[in-house]
Amino acid sequence: MDTQILAPPNTRARSADVVADIAADVVAATRRGSALYSRNRFCAPWGIRIPAGALASVHVVTAGACWLTPDDGEPVHLARGDVVLVPAGLGHCLVDSPGRPALAIEDLIGGPLGEMAPRDLAIAGDGPVTGLLCGGYLLEADLRHPLTTLLPPMLHITAGRARGTGLPAAVDLLSAESERAGPGTAAVIASLIDLLFVYVLRAWLADRGEAEAGWAAALHDPAVGEALAMIHISPGRPWTVDMLARAVRVPRATFARRFTILTGQSPMAYVTMWRMTTAAQLLRDDRTLPLREVARRVGYDSEFAFARAFKRITGDAPGRYRAAQRAPGPAGR
Repeated sequence: MDTQILAPPNTRARSADVVADIAADVVAATRRGSALYSRNRFCAPWGIRIPAGALASVHVVTAGACWLTPDDGEPVHLARGDVVLVPAGLGHCLVDSPGRPALAIEDLIGGPLGEMAPRDLAIAGDGPVTGLLCGGYLLEADLRHPLTTLLPPMLHITAGRARGTGLPAAVDLLSAESERAGPGTAAVIASLIDLLFVYVLRAWLADRGEAEAGWAAALHDPAVGEALAMIHISPGRPWTVDMLARAVRVPRATFARRFTILTGQSPMAYVTMWRMTTAAQLLRDDRTLPLREVARRVGYDSEFAFARAFKRITGDAPGRYRAAQRAPGPAGR
């Protein structure tokens, strides 16, 4: 049996918004590399194509209107203030009108999408102007949080629905930061793109928290949501089902049953999954951190026991996983 120790608690302060906290964790755990970003001014006729691949993207209409046509799907009209999240790499086109030929985004930027630096893009035409803020990041293909597997291919938040969610403020901040580029701008833009993703996920989950079972209900459930928050904040604690049940003040059997029904995993299976997700993020983001310290932070006093658990979940030993992250892979990885 894996021996676990009490690791120092995570220093992140717990907010009152469990949904936002866990959505932020999921975004941070699934992205790979730096954020991609462009501020666009397109004059009709125009069309661009974002290829299918391991890329999560978000589009915000800041002026005018346009259409988003997903691969094998019907066109969706986007008006000023609308936000669209494409969380799992669905290929799609953005066009001024349905049926418009679309230029591959790689041709527009002159290189691979995964290597795009923050920039302004323009397409000149004689027709109406559409303003777009587009951001995204490459997805980590090895570990996916179960919440991400339940998301629809595209999440469309209309301007009316966005009011009161924080999305308009995040868009304003993103636009302002891009206009005064300077030291630290790239880091700020990356954080704001993460924030856009979190707000879209939170708005989508809020619409489903009471109406559906599954993860949307789990995050809004007083006991299960609180337990998830504790696991995320301190993945290295020596959690047991008894500890979690006592912490959320629910009988053990009731807690275990409800957690499993809502999340699709037993409490301890989820603990292990989140520990390995956290470990993978540490291995990607801090390549100088010794493996024994990564193991300790996610609750293992034995590097061997950690490596065995990590390989069981990801299919790779920690060292090999870290080595594979040294060079960014293609967008379709």
